[in-house]
Amino acid sequence: MHVNDIDLNLLRLFDAVFRARSVSRAADTLNMTQPAASQGLTRLRALLHDPLFIRAPGGVQPTPKAQRLAEPVRRALSGIEEALNETAAFDPGLSRRTFHLHMSDSGEMRFLPALMAAVREQAPNVRLETRRVPREQITEALDTGRIDFAFGFLPTVKDTRRVQLIRDRYVVLLREGHPLAARRRTGKALLAAMRELDFVGVRSHADTLRILQRLGVDDRLRLVTDHFTVLPSIVQSTDLAAIMPGVIARGFDRGYTILEPDFPLCEFTVSLHWSRRFEVDPGNQWLRELAVGLFSGTD
Repeated sequence: MHVNDIDLNLLRLFDAVFRARSVSRAADTLNMTQPAASQGLTRLRALLHDPLFIRAPGGVQPTPKAQRLAEPVRRALSGIEEALNETAAFDPGLSRRTFHLHMSDSGEMRFLPALMAAVREQAPNVRLETRRVPREQITEALDTGRIDFAFGFLPTVKDTRRVQLIRDRYVVLLREGHPLAARRRTGKALLAAMRELDFVGVRSHADTLRILQRLGVDDRLRLVTDHFTVLPSIVQSTDLAAIMPGVIARGFDRGYTILEPDFPLCEFTVSLHWSRRFEVDPGNQWLRELAVGLFSGTD
């Protein structure tokens, strides 16, 4: 078989199916109908004399030949895309582009106000949309263009380009006047005193729950929620303590006490992630440089 026999769109379809492990999800990514995607895959199977993908629970699985082809095809498509993007212009003052960002609720609190102000000044018609993606899908979402960037503490996200924005640590948030805050304990005495507290935990930062487990106080967890934004009102109206990022806790209005015990897993790094596939896209470069300039090295 000669390379001239292969339609580039069939390779894009192959790459999308391989990434998504689903013909229907690949069709959605490429803005195709499922019948059109199935017909294209049938053509490619005939050209390559291999089924390429076989049915599996929840989608399809690649054959050995598809596994061998996947990385060369991905590199070829990425090279073509980069070459085309090198000459594409992006004028922030004129662009009406929409950028999709993965952020947790705490990330939105930390990054969106300053980022939106800078975007409005430089690119008044550009639109930002946050789009929450399960962590195990972030790399794929970046590579397929479903999201342009992912902000956050994402240690399990691999195979992306990234830059560190801020270093932070988890702190304990209490209401002002809480009995523990009045004792002014430090060091081991403060860690010991934490075992007297009842806690509210947040699923989106699993390390907050792991910290409680390491301290041996997970049996004192009284409330688990999905978001940090609800914590101020809960903490202020109860004696519950919340473990949360310090940069977020310090942004709340007065009425709270912040403790900084030396507990395990207390430090973490927030990074900006993007796909190698779109690294040279001028719009991607513009927003990336804007975010790095705003936040890199801040706390």
